[in-house]
Amino acid sequence: MDRRPDIEPIAYLTGDYPKISHTFILREVESLRAHGLKVVTCSIRKPPAGEFMGEEELNARAQTFYVIAAASNPVRVLAAHAGFLLRAPGRWFSSLALALRSRHPGLKALLWQIFYFVEAGVLAQHLRAQGVGHLHNHFGNSSCTVAMLASTLSGIPFSFTEHGPAIFFEAERWALDKKIARARFVVAISHFCRSQLMLFSDPGDWQKITIVHCGVQAEAYGRKVRGAFGKRVIFVGRLDPVKGASLLIEAMARVVPDHPDARLTLVGDGPARVLAEKKVAQLGLEHVVTFAGFQSQGAVAALLDESDMLVLPSFAEGVPVVLMEAMASRIPVIATRVAGVPELVADGVVGYTIPPGDVATLAERIGRLMKSPELAAMMGQAGRQLVKSDFNIEKEGAWLAEIFRNGGASGRLRPTDQGNEASP
Repeated sequence: MDRRPDIEPIAYLTGDYPKISHTFILREVESLRAHGLKVVTCSIRKPPAGEFMGEEELNARAQTFYVIAAASNPVRVLAAHAGFLLRAPGRWFSSLALALRSRHPGLKALLWQIFYFVEAGVLAQHLRAQGVGHLHNHFGNSSCTVAMLASTLSGIPFSFTEHGPAIFFEAERWALDKKIARARFVVAISHFCRSQLMLFSDPGDWQKITIVHCGVQAEAYGRKVRGAFGKRVIFVGRLDPVKGASLLIEAMARVVPDHPDARLTLVGDGPARVLAEKKVAQLGLEHVVTFAGFQSQGAVAALLDESDMLVLPSFAEGVPVVLMEAMASRIPVIATRVAGVPELVADGVVGYTIPPGDVATLAERIGRLMKSPELAAMMGQAGRQLVKSDFNIEKEGAWLAEIFRNGGASGRLRPTDQGNEASP
């Protein structure tokens, strides 16, 4: 493993860090550090203290620079912007002009853009003080706007990772084309995600878009010796309408008559929980469905060990990390055939992919696995092997560290590419 600390510190920026639903960013930061890179973490907002479930998150919180908290001090804001205006007036006016050019129409959008510019000055000052040589952002929305403006202010190059799919519904609003054009490189988490970034960018910029998978440490999962597969279904995710938990509850209502011992655990919380609880009551499934709420990374791993399949019937996704965690736990997965999910879930090999919104097919696939414990075991083992080979945080971290050291991927989509396959 190459651990040469041969470049200036890298700053990681997100909207909320550390966030319980974004543990993949925490893992990525840790992996880059393990590969010899110095990474400082920054976040626009400080997530509520109640969201921090584990020691890792608490440590990350203590070491993170929070932009809005710093920008709440008007003296600090004035000092930051006055400093750039005096030392580099050209960059200051260029950043302000970029903020105005890249805004969405309307007064509200203008005010938000001014806020982002103010925050960018505070962030840029912090990056300079830390000796940062490169700024990397996760998600192409508001935090990426701040990153782009801070880069222009400070002269520090930036890049970003895009997951989708939400950003692609509002690509114009978030000036995705301008961000791709100005970034040193752009990371997509899947081929599907890269194709969407290509759709909203100039063909001349396509070669800078590379692919780095989110990854997990397989050894952290599936530690319990598994016996025969049973009928315990688990869902892990935010209880939001986009995740489709209500469809899973309906599917379980169809499964239970043939499998009265079937059980479902819903891990997570969110705005759709109340409606989900009402649906459970309406269908008479109180004895079948358990609401476990938010859980720590360790608790999720333990719950996966106690489950026989994971189901994620989302209407829209990127490439959910929880699917990787379940596969690493040696259990089959059932997920909807959306976005980059088929790049992870090989239908009929590690589980099943189904059409979104198709309750009948979802129920049939759940029932099929309950009737075939041998098949479930075979799929679970295949899933673990796939995660270890293609979605391994060690391998993906090494690839990302190489990209940072080289200032880009040199036209390669993946570390195994030999030629300039990323060219249009």
